[in-house]
Amino acid sequence: MKPQALALHRKGAEKPEVINTSTGWVEETPSEMGNGDVSVAVEKGWSGKEKLTYSWDNVNVFASTTTGCGKKKVTKAKHILKNITGICRPGELLAIMGASGAGKTTLLNVLTFRSDQALKISGSLYVNGQRVTPNLLMSRSAYVQQEDLFIGTFTVREQLLFQANLRMDRNTSQSQRVQRVDEVMKQLSLTKCAKTLIGVAGSIKGISGGETKRLAFACEILTSPSIMLLDEPTSGLDSFMAQTIVQAMKDLASTGMTVFALFDRVLLMGEGRVAYLGSTSEAVAFFSGLGKNCPKNFNPADFFISTLAIEPGREEECLKFVDYASDAFVNSSAGQQVSKTAADNKNALTNGQALHCDRVEVAKSPYKAGVLTQFSAVLKRSFLANIREPMILRTKVFQTVLISLLVGVIYLNQELDQSGVTNINGAIFLLVTQMSFTNVFGVVHTFCAELPIFLREHFNGMYRAGVYFICKNLAELPLMLTLPALFAAITYYMIGLYSPVENFFICMAILILTANAAMSFGYMISCLAPNVHLALALSAPLIIPLMLFGGFFLNSDSVPVYFIWIKYISWFNYGNEALMINQWADIDSIACSNENSSLCLHDGLEVLTALGYDEDNLIVDVGALLALIVGYRLLGFLFLLLKTRRKSVTQYD
Repeated sequence: MKPQALALHRKGAEKPEVINTSTGWVEETPSEMGNGDVSVAVEKGWSGKEKLTYSWDNVNVFASTTTGCGKKKVTKAKHILKNITGICRPGELLAIMGASGAGKTTLLNVLTFRSDQALKISGSLYVNGQRVTPNLLMSRSAYVQQEDLFIGTFTVREQLLFQANLRMDRNTSQSQRVQRVDEVMKQLSLTKCAKTLIGVAGSIKGISGGETKRLAFACEILTSPSIMLLDEPTSGLDSFMAQTIVQAMKDLASTGMTVFALFDRVLLMGEGRVAYLGSTSEAVAFFSGLGKNCPKNFNPADFFISTLAIEPGREEECLKFVDYASDAFVNSSAGQQVSKTAADNKNALTNGQALHCDRVEVAKSPYKAGVLTQFSAVLKRSFLANIREPMILRTKVFQTVLISLLVGVIYLNQELDQSGVTNINGAIFLLVTQMSFTNVFGVVHTFCAELPIFLREHFNGMYRAGVYFICKNLAELPLMLTLPALFAAITYYMIGLYSPVENFFICMAILILTANAAMSFGYMISCLAPNVHLALALSAPLIIPLMLFGGFFLNSDSVPVYFIWIKYISWFNYGNEALMINQWADIDSIACSNENSSLCLHDGLEVLTALGYDEDNLIVDVGALLALIVGYRLLGFLFLLLKTRRKSVTQYD
């Protein structure tokens, strides 16, 4: 038996300031259990002020399914969870069990406000007579999901300290945080790998899969949260470590003997319905009453799961039994008692029937750490992520040097004659293009690759979206200043651009601004796209129109008026014009070998005029590049913020 989900309740927390908030659901894609068969919900009585009873009443989840296309397109509603009612009391471990597809993870996502936006959900969640809100849950909960997500350039100890700094109460001293981290590492046998990097697949060798799973669990028990849920907390572990994990859960409440016996109560699910919710000792008797006897020396958990599973070739028979068992439980005294207890918890504050009913206070902010602490921790992690992958850094430097030398050799020592003008103009636009494509594609993965980690940590109340966005920008800044400068330093005099030193540094500054404008555009795409593949697919078709309006391929005067707006959002346009002005504005003479001198460009101003550029626009171009840097990043941040707000909009039916 593999425990899959855990909800842990404790009592004991500092009383925060109180505000009133609305209630509702947060929605995220439902994902059914893979190979696991059990979910666990746990409540713990802890020495403190609160005892929390968590109940859910008549929870229904519908998903729309579409078949056919065109006029034959049919949309139907699939009933995933059906009138689910249950309760979890202080001092208990509740195992949620069922075959794959039974609805266990969907229920957990509902209970943690992490269901998909496309789902239609109805029902109610209550803690001690109060409707559960995202803020209430975030301040008292932890959720270990099926997928273990970490920044692989952190060590195990650094990851736990990162969690401790951002999730433990802000009046906890640093020595207490360190002590708690050491305790948890010792408890879960992580001490020997404390200084080992978590690892990045295909790049950095790290800890084992079992250690990763234990680390995920360790991160959540650091703060002894009031409500804790785990999805498959023991998958990938050997039997000994599985026992250790489950025993750690039980230690938060009471002691036990075997893995199954560690759980006080069990919630059995089949096809989105509750087939049983009660004590583990009475579950076998309940199924015996339905004509399903558990064989001797057989794991009861495996028996329950196989009994409620839908077997291929016996679908109709299995579905009938699931409905029969679910109806039998609803009509049984145990089922009616569950409904009554859930109703009592719902009305605990109004009718005085308090089930361990301490009033649950909701903090104004879900964040335990202050903004400066958040900023310091996230910035450090972002810098370490860059520093500890030296191969990426070396590759970027090598790429910059190689391309710089290649461009320099191809355009080596251009003369100030008519053919030289054409070549120099081409080289300048190539500098802009190189800075653009390199930097857009260099950062387009930045946010979408880490999106699952960011959303998980953000919903855990660890840091604000703005803090994360700013820190990621700052962590990339050193490279975004040095690489364009290196590119300019190699190519400028090799090509034979205008020689005064001040013009060289102006060119370097313009290339840095151009590179950062391109990077800002890449950030925007990265925040807009849900994954790296889509971000890469979007980048090229979005960049090409901007490049076409860069002043090299098209004359702006010949462009239809309904397309001209693209010119004003193109950093190619401003960067190219600024570099052209820097190159040609002060050149007084250009050699002409043509017999008809009227066909020649005689000085730099004539070159600028032929290109449609104004020598007085240098400051305007620099200002426009700065505006694009800020504008594209603001748009990127808004797209990132929309992803968090979309998940945080709450509404009960």
